[in-house]
Amino acid sequence: MPQYLALIYSADVDWWAPEQASELAEYRQFAVDNADCVRASAVLHPTTTATVVRVEGARGGKVVTTDGPYAETKEALTGYYLIDAEDLDAAVAIAAELPAAWGGAVELRPVIAAK
Repeated sequence: MPQYLALIYSADVDWWAPEQASELAEYRQFAVDNADCVRASAVLHPTTTATVVRVEGARGGKVVTTDGPYAETKEALTGYYLIDAEDLDAAVAIAAELPAAWGGAVELRPVIAAK
C-alpha cells in the first residue's frame, strides 16, 4: 500500500504548554481514530530549538551551523504523520481530519519505498 508523509504546518508553539492541551488532544484523537493507517507520528519542538546545517562548497567542505529556523514564517513544520492510503484521494481524506488542515496546512508527500 502506498505511504504518504503528512507534514503538519501550524502555529509555532510549545505543544507541551498547558494552553495547547485541547489542540494536542485533537491530534491524539486523530491518531486513535486513524490507528489502522498511521504508521508513525511525532511532534516537533518549536523552531527556536532548530539548528540549520550547511556545508560550504561540496562534500567535505566547512560545516556551518545556524541557530533557529531556516526562514521566518507564520506557520512552521511542527510535526508529521506517516500514513498508509490506497491513493492520493484517500490520503487527502485522511489529512483533512488533521487539526492543522483547519487552521494551518497539511502537505502530503508520497514516500518512495525502500528497495
